[in-house]
Amino acid sequence: MTRVHFYSRGTALQEQRGMALIAVLWLVAALSLMVTGVSGVVRQEAKMIGVAKDKVTAQAVGDAAVVMVLQQLAADRTILQEITETSVNYQGTQVAVSVMPLNGLININGASLPLLTALMSVGGGLPEGAAQELAVAVLDRRERASLDGRRPERFEAIEDLMQVPGIDYDLYARLAPLITAATSGSGGATVNPLASPPDVLRVLANGDEGIAARIAASRGQPGLDTTGLDANLARPGGAQRRYRITAQVPMADGRIFLVDRSVYFGARTRDGLPWYTFEARQMLKPAS
Repeated sequence: MTRVHFYSRGTALQEQRGMALIAVLWLVAALSLMVTGVSGVVRQEAKMIGVAKDKVTAQAVGDAAVVMVLQQLAADRTILQEITETSVNYQGTQVAVSVMPLNGLININGASLPLLTALMSVGGGLPEGAAQELAVAVLDRRERASLDGRRPERFEAIEDLMQVPGIDYDLYARLAPLITAATSGSGGATVNPLASPPDVLRVLANGDEGIAARIAASRGQPGLDTTGLDANLARPGGAQRRYRITAQVPMADGRIFLVDRSVYFGARTRDGLPWYTFEARQMLKPAS
């Protein structure tokens, strides 16, 4: 005998309510996921806006510190022959500022083949053969005729180095702190070790860390001994008024925002300032 089960109206209603409850729970879960996702996006965007704001603020502080030092140099009519370190307080932020005569950097518009080779080898970390090939390529690029055919083309900015075949951004980033692209008045075939940062001293010492550290620590003292530097690469330079001014702005998260300008003092520019800026960079350094 077949048994027939009968469901009461109340039982069917309970099942419908149960299914409705499950549907509501699924909807609530989906909405929760959507809200979580939107909240995450909002937090991420807020963080990005905060980082961008911090960078803009740091750049403004760095620019102000650089201008304050330039104003002091102009007022004092100071001519520096060595790297000089100072500190500026701008709106409660203490900013370290260095002033470096440009003949302490490697001028890619005037450096000799041995100096360019050492730059690529020591500064760029390339094998000797590859370093020399790139050095020759740099010479070829800067000596080629301009469009009017009257003069060598030269590099207008250090970023132009990436136009040389074989120099990618990673290599350029390693070389950028060591070089300048000034066209005159800032050194040529050799470099002034009195004005060179430690990494340039390493190049002039053909990679010898000990020699570079000893000379860097002894600068400012009379009778500086530059023994150990390659005489074909390094030669004390004369006084000049072309500098790279670098401000190091501390940020709340421990990183350092670098602002630097390459300038020369001379005839007043159109805006009335006694200096002219021909290179400018900003860079964010990670926390140490």
